[in-house]
Formats: sequence, structure tokens, C-alpha cells
Amino acid sequence: MAQAFWRRGMNGTATFSLFFRGYPPDRAFYAVAGIDSALAHIESARFTGEDIDYLRATTPLMPDFLEALADFRFSGSVRLVSEGSVVFADEPVLEVTAPLVEAQILETALLNAVTFQSAVLTKAVRIKQAAGDRPLVEFGARRAQGDEAADLASRCAAIAGFSGTSNLRAAARFGIPSTGTMAHSFVQSFEDELTAFRAYASEFPKSTTLLVDTYDVEQGIRNAITVGTEMRAQEHNLNAIRLDSGDMDALSRRARRMLDDAGLTEVKIIATGGLDEHSIAKLVSDGAPIDAFGVGTRYVVSADAPYLDSVYKLVTYDRRNSRKLSPGKATLPGPKQVFRTSQNGIFTGDYIGTAREAPPNGSQPLLETVFKNGKPKAEPDDIETVAAKLQQQLEMLPEEVKRLKDPEPYSVRLTPALESLIERIDS
Repeated sequence: MAQAFWRRGMNGTATFSLFFRGYPPDRAFYAVAGIDSALAHIESARFTGEDIDYLRATTPLMPDFLEALADFRFSGSVRLVSEGSVVFADEPVLEVTAPLVEAQILETALLNAVTFQSAVLTKAVRIKQAAGDRPLVEFGARRAQGDEAADLASRCAAIAGFSGTSNLRAAARFGIPSTGTMAHSFVQSFEDELTAFRAYASEFPKSTTLLVDTYDVEQGIRNAITVGTEMRAQEHNLNAIRLDSGDMDALSRRARRMLDDAGLTEVKIIATGGLDEHSIAKLVSDGAPIDAFGVGTRYVVSADAPYLDSVYKLVTYDRRNSRKLSPGKATLPGPKQVFRTSQNGIFTGDYIGTAREAPPNGSQPLLETVFKNGKPKAEPDDIETVAAKLQQQLEMLPEEVKRLKDPEPYSVRLTPALESLIERIDS
């Protein structure tokens, strides 16, 4: 496409809008991540000599166009919501305004960055909502769809308020607290479970968490009590036991009684193993005595919503506003802005309007210019800043919109100016 545009002199200014269509089941909002990744790609987008040699050997692209790609640099502007923002279906998350060839070439990379990370951050927010004040640890790396996905999912979990990750590379890369426990293989490697527990406690006397379900859970708890009692005699404390399978409610209650009866009231219970927001919410509402949760598989692939219907659509070219009219996939024309209203600290509704109109009804515009003339205007925020921003917006989001099951739709309307533009284009 870019070659066809370039060879016909079609390189006027274009605006593309990136947004989400509709919602996956049981969702009524998105928590946006991947903005920083998208901006980093825009800033560094280049075609190296090796890239061009590959294209020359494997594609029908013409030599003159390939030569032009050697000088590819982004020269346009980008307007977007900030990392960690709460947005809704059809609202532009990011708009790129640049020469048509530049804006078109960026499509796949921008969608890739924003779509995956927004999917897992939204999932992480739901899991954190279910857990409430109970700590969460992210254990997803071994089931992630590639090592980069594993790292980015760990980052999204930290933004959502998880306490730490078992992914050491992500911890080092993003400054996230790292944590972990033994695996079943550790227990199986020793002659018996009690010997394994004693070995682990001797290595990590200040942070011992014992996995008790390798063989028989109750016997595992008894062995953990033995080790915990021995540690206390040596002026150390057993930190926690971990349940990884079975009926978490019943087993946690049994474990709590056994630990308390043995005088180990300070020992915590951690639950892991196939957990998500729905199972965690039930355990919490039923009063299961679980102190913390570890989530992995169902989080890191956003199991119930593994993809988002994200799109990057042309809305203006060469001063001509346009929109797609495909059934069920119609788009909103022109550069746009999202305006958000609130009352008494609660969001009351959004308007999607044209980029140049004044904010209606005392609302606040969400999209800001972060790239101008091909140059970024500021450095990305750190995780703590993004997390605080997300938390503030979630606190302002109506409770019925955040429900884990059957949430209420949030009010998103078009401004009269945008409705008028649509009528002119359609007429």
C-alpha cells in the first residue's frame, strides 16, 4: 500500500484513529497500556540496509521505493490518552497525523503494542478488584505467549497493583519487586516431603513458603507445622504455606485451623493454581482464610478475553474527512477528542467530539499531543505514576460499570459537532 501511495504522489497528511470496537464478555471499560511501547516504536522506526535487502529479495516492491525507505523517519504528530487511562468502546485511544505513507506503515506495530497490553492490564485490574486488599503475585511467565509478552504482562500486573512477580527479568527490567516459592519438583527431588521442607527452610529462613500439596495436602500441612515449629525454636518464622490445587475454600479453612492449633497463627496461606477474578471473588466473598493469591495462566493470556477488537482506521486524508461504512464496522470521521464529565468525584459520561471543538458541559479533554514534528515532547511516566493515575480513574468509575459480571454500560455520546460532520459525509 505504501508503495502504491508513494509512486502516485499520494503522501498528503492523513490521520489514523486507533480504538476498540465493543467489549469482550462481562467488560464495560478498558484500562489502556502499551502507549509507551507504541511511542517508542514510532520514535525508532527505521529501515536498515538489511531490512531493505530482505524486502528486495522477498517482495515485489520496486527499487526506487526501497531506496526511499532508507530515509524513513516519522515526521508527524501523535495525540493520545496517557498510559493507564480508562477508556470505552469507540473512543480514540491514539491518533496519528502524518504523511500517508508514514502513518500507514505504522499500523501493525501500534495495534500490536496497544492491544495485547490493554487486554492484560484490563484483566489485571479485574483480578485486583476481586482480591481487594489481599496481595497478588503474578506467576504467568511460563504460560505467556513469548518472553516479551511475559515481561509486559508482569509490568501490567504491577500497574494494576500486584505486589510482585516471579519473572526475574521483568523485575530487573521494570523495577518490580520479585518473589517466588518452591515448585513441586523441589519436593519430589528429596527422599520425602519433610526433608525437602527442612532443606528449603535452612536456605531461606527469613522467607520460607512451603508448597504443601505435592502428595497429600493435610500431611503437607502437618510437615509444614513441624518445620515451622523447628524454625521458631531457632528464632525464625515460617512465612507461609501455599495451596496449589483442590478445593481452596475447604483446604484453606482446614489449614488455618491446623496452623492456629499448633500456635503458628502468624503463618499465612497463599492460594495459586488456575485462579482468575471470578474464583478469587468467590473465595473472598465466602470468607476463605486466604491471605494472598498467585495468578498465572488465566491472567497472562487473559483467558476469557484473549484478544480485543482493536482497529486503526483512516479518518482524514488530504483535508478530506472520511469514514468506513461497512455493516457493524462503521467508523467516526475526522480527528477527534474525548471529553469526560464528572460529578462529586465520579465519572458521569463521555463525549466523542471533533478535535477542535470546545469541551462541552465543563468536561475535560483526554487526548494530548505527545509527538510534534516527529519529536516526543516528554519522557514516559514510571510505573508508580501510571499505577497511581489508573487507581485514581478506577476510583472515579461507577461501581456498576466495574462489576465483574453483567456490568452496566457507561454513557458515551457523540457531540452535536461530530454528529453534524457524520451527516455531511453520509449525505
